[in-house]
Amino acid sequence: MENENLKTVLEEKRTFEPQSNFQQNAKLQSIAEYKEKYKKSIENPEEFWAEAASELHFFKKWDRVLNADNPPFFRWFENAKTNICYNCIDRHLGSATRNKAAIIWEGEPGDEQVLTYADLARKVNKMANGLKSLGVKKGDRIAIYLPMIPELAISVLACARIGAVHSVIFAGFSAESIRDRVNDCQAKITITSDGAWRRGKHLLLKNIVDQAIKNCPSIEKNIVIKRCKTEQFDCTMEPEKDIWYHDLVEKCSIHCPAEEMDSEDMLFLLYTSGTTGKPKGIIHTTAGYMLYSYYTSKYVFDLKPEDVYWCTADIGWITGHSYIVYGPLANGATCLMYEGTPNTPHKGRFWELVEKYSVNIFYTAPTAIRTFMKWGDEWPNKYDLSSLRLLGTVGEPINPEAWMWYHKVIGAERCPIVDTWWQTETGGMMITPIPGCTTTKPGSATLPFFGIDACVLDKNGEEQNAGLLAIRKPWPGMLRGIYGDEERFKQTYWSKWKNIYFPGDGARKDEDGYFWILGRVDDVVNVSGHRIGTAELESIFVSHTKVAESAVIGIDHKIKGQAMVAFVSLREGNDGNDDLIEELKKLVVEKIGKFAIPERIIFTADLPKTRSGKIMRRLLRDIAEGRTVGNVTTLADASVIEALKEKYQDD
Repeated sequence: MENENLKTVLEEKRTFEPQSNFQQNAKLQSIAEYKEKYKKSIENPEEFWAEAASELHFFKKWDRVLNADNPPFFRWFENAKTNICYNCIDRHLGSATRNKAAIIWEGEPGDEQVLTYADLARKVNKMANGLKSLGVKKGDRIAIYLPMIPELAISVLACARIGAVHSVIFAGFSAESIRDRVNDCQAKITITSDGAWRRGKHLLLKNIVDQAIKNCPSIEKNIVIKRCKTEQFDCTMEPEKDIWYHDLVEKCSIHCPAEEMDSEDMLFLLYTSGTTGKPKGIIHTTAGYMLYSYYTSKYVFDLKPEDVYWCTADIGWITGHSYIVYGPLANGATCLMYEGTPNTPHKGRFWELVEKYSVNIFYTAPTAIRTFMKWGDEWPNKYDLSSLRLLGTVGEPINPEAWMWYHKVIGAERCPIVDTWWQTETGGMMITPIPGCTTTKPGSATLPFFGIDACVLDKNGEEQNAGLLAIRKPWPGMLRGIYGDEERFKQTYWSKWKNIYFPGDGARKDEDGYFWILGRVDDVVNVSGHRIGTAELESIFVSHTKVAESAVIGIDHKIKGQAMVAFVSLREGNDGNDDLIEELKKLVVEKIGKFAIPERIIFTADLPKTRSGKIMRRLLRDIAEGRTVGNVTTLADASVIEALKEKYQDD
């Protein structure tokens, strides 16, 4: 970007103050409390985080809270000894939490399981001992490719218990993607299942893993969990390499001491897509990540002992690591896990589960919210959602109209919404409302979490109203590197300015100091010299009552430099036609000006999304500019690409 000053086009004036009935029981009850706590976290971060860490268990206390002598290689809670599995399970076993539900699980076909903290302890210890019996030692890498079943959480915690490094791969990635990740980290063991339920059908997970590990010489054993117990489902086991999970753990002891881990020992690797095509193995270590996932969960979700909490993400993503497994369990929460998709067997499945389990806290992605909008209000309206007291969003900026729909239809205008901005790399929420004290604005992630010194800079490091998002101080949950590639770590995140973290997003700050995320800077559209973030442009289209979702890209234009192309998905029951195109163009003129009218508006049934719900705009640019479409292995539905190609050529 030659000029990092972005033009901002949204003028969102609606505000929502905390409701008194929520506020009077909240952990923080006023903006003054937030400001006092935030000020301390910025002015005296070591004292602040030491005090926070005292809420957790350490076998040995730290010598130094933060070692910043060699940036960007920061070290937190230096020389401390702890174990995150111990803090998620053992710490609760001496209290009434022992017999409280830790995980409530429902499979896609409707099978159910409830694990108390005592149950979870037994299962995790048996799995940990099973891994030890296969020769797994501290520091060994374990690749996990499982559906959303309890054994996924059990496997993750068992690895953490014995000091093995887990690398969870979302159960939907291709054999090629598994191979690349396993070979990059030289994993010793894979853990998978015979299959999974996905939209009423079996997904043959073991077959995919078998294909992948043929070319993975580091793999010694493949542990297989029996999930699809039907006569028609055949799973071939290779005696030399494959071992059934139930056979492995059957005779193992229910006692396994937690390994005393150094604060900076690697906890897990999580691979995220890289611009070079090679996935990046993001490194998170033990103590800092443990504290940050615990502390953000505690305050952002305002967790109460009686809450039933549901994060709809998959544990294969960072959201599932931080806010299904580690953060909530460290707080002694009850977590709902669901195996299936939101439209199987019907489009009201999520709301049916909210009613069935009296869910209090619901945390999902803006993509899912826009999909629910597209399906219509009649689905959530069929169910009793009165148990909900807090809603959250994660994954990408949420446009104001989707925020308002979520507020009115799902939250009945009484539930605070925590719109959270963060990344795989940050480990936890960075900019977020704190319910009970933050006045919210639809579409804004609002204010930084404790200890997060966020700002908006230009390329010279000067503060701007709109520009590049930057984080000026280290925080406990931060990534510690890219596995095997120190130089890439420094270049990707720390080369924009000296000792300042660059997350790759554009942002603006309003007059109240609230942050509005404008999307990836790679997705900025330059129209006649005006640089505008795609998140705001897409919000303009989605503000139309007939539009469910939109993706905007810039393509080369001989006169304007770049022109906009908008891909628009409509709510059910609406048809795309010339009249609607004209309405959308008028909306752009009203909100921005004639210079930003798209060259083309293309109506499409769906958009290309990753399995975590993010829209792949680079693939849309490939289609629009006639290039060979890049890697599609991370897409939830690759058939969308072919449909879009035909649509683009026909229009």
